[in-house]
Amino acid sequence: MIILALLAVLLGGFTTAVVASVLKIPSSDAIKLSMLAAGGAVAAGGVGAAALHALRRRSIAAQSVVVAFTSLGAVGAGALLAARAMFISTHDLAALVVVLFSALTVGLVIAFLLGRRVGEASRNLSSAARSIAEGESKSFASEAEPLELATLARELEEMRTKLEETRASERTMDASRRELVTWVSHDLRTPLADIRAMAEALEDGVVTDAETIGRYYRTLRQESDRLAHLVDDLFELSRINSGALELNYTPVSLADLVSDALAGAAALAEIKGVRLNGAVTGRPVVVEASISEVSRVLHNLLENAIRHTPPEGAVSVEAGLADGHAVVTVTDACGGIPETDLTRVFDLAFRGKAARTPDSNGGGGLGLAIARGIVEAHNGRIEVHNLQPGCRFTVHLPLTRAS
Repeated sequence: MIILALLAVLLGGFTTAVVASVLKIPSSDAIKLSMLAAGGAVAAGGVGAAALHALRRRSIAAQSVVVAFTSLGAVGAGALLAARAMFISTHDLAALVVVLFSALTVGLVIAFLLGRRVGEASRNLSSAARSIAEGESKSFASEAEPLELATLARELEEMRTKLEETRASERTMDASRRELVTWVSHDLRTPLADIRAMAEALEDGVVTDAETIGRYYRTLRQESDRLAHLVDDLFELSRINSGALELNYTPVSLADLVSDALAGAAALAEIKGVRLNGAVTGRPVVVEASISEVSRVLHNLLENAIRHTPPEGAVSVEAGLADGHAVVTVTDACGGIPETDLTRVFDLAFRGKAARTPDSNGGGGLGLAIARGIVEAHNGRIEVHNLQPGCRFTVHLPLTRAS
């Protein structure tokens, strides 16, 4: 404050010197007038500062009126003191007093109106803040507000929009988590019940023939593998959602990844009676990626396609280069996905009513969600479209690791 006051004095002195020089006023008169005006201004400023301190807890409108009154008072006090010292005619001095009081009255009315406007804008901002806290969808930005407050209102509105998007995302995630818990509980309960029943039968000696005992043991192993697969999927999904997924990037041939995925899915395809076709188009493509994770993506997509393709149907895998990205497509003959489900296929624990409902082998509905998480962790994208007689999943991966 002291520095600002000194700057104001210096600026006033400089201005006085310039004006006195232009108007050819003697230096002694100019100094005397400036000292009288400065004294009146300082006195008015002191009163205004005290008033602002006393009203520091009051509304911004009241403080705006005080600021305007202080500015008008400073000019009026300086003019009266200078006029009393320099004017000879009492009539002229009285006329000046009338003019100053008239200007002061009009200025105060204008200041009051402007203060109300600023106060209303301030109340709008307060209302906006309360609405943001309460989650209301309401716009508060107005061109009628002062520039600074209008800017702040727009920033609050942008923040409200982002908060609404975050809340919507959280609601979606909560719904997905609840759905996941429901499905996983179901998928755990069924094999656990089977394992318990067969274990009790073996323990109690209910089954005695070698063929039935062997079948029970095979079923126990299969159910254990199923549970292990489900737990593995849950762990992988947990790493993806928490950002703890570690990618060990290595240059690898896209053709090798596809070939290994087809080899791994051959047994399941043979059991289901589904034909597997693979092709690599164009020149050889080398992609920098985490081999184990991308292999898991292809495995999940192939397994998903085979399980939902009827016997004698075909699943085709194609790999190549498009728009500077490595592209892998998996096309099946599942009969297509309902249009209302296309945008939800990759959602956590989503299970369609028909085309994408898992069979007795379970899986928790996590395979496609895991595939999307891994692809996005590579800064790629995955999409699905209906394509007769089924649908096509397409994976786009950058050729090199994104910096």
